Amino acid sequence: MKKYLLIFLLILSACSPKLKRHKFPTKVDTTTRPISYQEKKTFSVGGVMASNDFPAARLNDFKQLNDSTFEATILPENEPINPSPWYAFRIWSEEKEKIYLKLNYPGYQHRYYPKLSKEGDYWQPLDSMDIEVADDTSSATLKLTIGKQPLWVAAQEIEDHKRVGEWVNEMAQHRAVTAGAAGSSVQGRSLYFMDMGYREKRKKPTVIIISRQHPPEVTGFLAMKAFVETIVKEGTDNGFLTKYRVLVYPMMNPDGVDLGHYRHNTGGIDMNRDWAFYHQPEVRQVVEHMVSQTGEYKNKVVLGLDFHSTYHDVYYTNDESLRSWIPGFTKDWLSRVEKELGLEDINEQPSGLGAPVSKGWFYQQFRAEGITYEIGDDTPRDFIQRKGEISARAMMEVLMSRAEEWRL
Repeated sequence: MKKYLLIFLLILSACSPKLKRHKFPTKVDTTTRPISYQEKKTFSVGGVMASNDFPAARLNDFKQLNDSTFEATILPENEPINPSPWYAFRIWSEEKEKIYLKLNYPGYQHRYYPKLSKEGDYWQPLDSMDIEVADDTSSATLKLTIGKQPLWVAAQEIEDHKRVGEWVNEMAQHRAVTAGAAGSSVQGRSLYFMDMGYREKRKKPTVIIISRQHPPEVTGFLAMKAFVETIVKEGTDNGFLTKYRVLVYPMMNPDGVDLGHYRHNTGGIDMNRDWAFYHQPEVRQVVEHMVSQTGEYKNKVVLGLDFHSTYHDVYYTNDESLRSWIPGFTKDWLSRVEKELGLEDINEQPSGLGAPVSKGWFYQQFRAEGITYEIGDDTPRDFIQRKGEISARAMMEVLMSRAEEWRL
């Protein structure tokens, strides 16, 4: 009897999907490296105060240059790092006054157009007449009117861990959505996830969505929000959430976000280069969760979408040499998005396996279609919303209409 039980357990173990380590042509060392932490404080010089004492803030130094000009110094968490200098701080004075504020990035260039807010929730871009970027783009000088009420200044809208958690809880009020944590970051912040779908989870083809591996990439997060909200809103009536399961991990790097990092997590690593050996705890926990969840319910993962931001809108896709469970999906999906948005060029950039990034991992681990959905830093917010909605609708249409062809 024990012999047969052992054989059964061995067979069961062999059939259970496991998280694998993967070889990528481009090797990247993602072992932990040290970072420099900001000193959280309120600076006070010349009657003007500036503070970085809130989640997602970044302000490394603040000083006065002359009677009307102040300088905010912005430094990265470590180096080498890509040129994405994130900044966020509050600034105020006892009396209403106009000042010039120089954003200084030693060794880097100004990238993100300043956004202003009175309370940290509703943002407006700074008037174009009130900003001057240095010829070599190493700094930018802002003209601000400040007073007793702190003015929030940030590279992009602040979507910190708490705010994203509130959105996840709001989404979980829908009967098709459950929410939880896939683990926790090094500093103890929850790695949120949402599980979307109706009825039995077992053997459902599955879509996985992730976002915010890189802290400043807020426009990608906004696109992901619009995309997910559209699935929840329309996936009931069109049958998508009955046919498919969707797993969403909206904030992969919560420590980096709340610490106001340029790019890395607390391990000093670009998390979207750690999809081969999972040295970083956040990546490891999320991929383990993906594999265990889909393995437990025998789900075939057919599509992995990773939302990011860069200088312009672009889709990074796997080329045709990587044949997934749903061949032809990407071409069909993007052609529908292009048509609905009235674009002349959808800006797709296909490639094979290169560095150990998520889109290649989705293919290697699951044989799923892997796509990095990039939104421009300055893409208008109403267009981001519309594009997210149209993209989600087109994805559902393609996956529903071709499910029988792909034997899903």
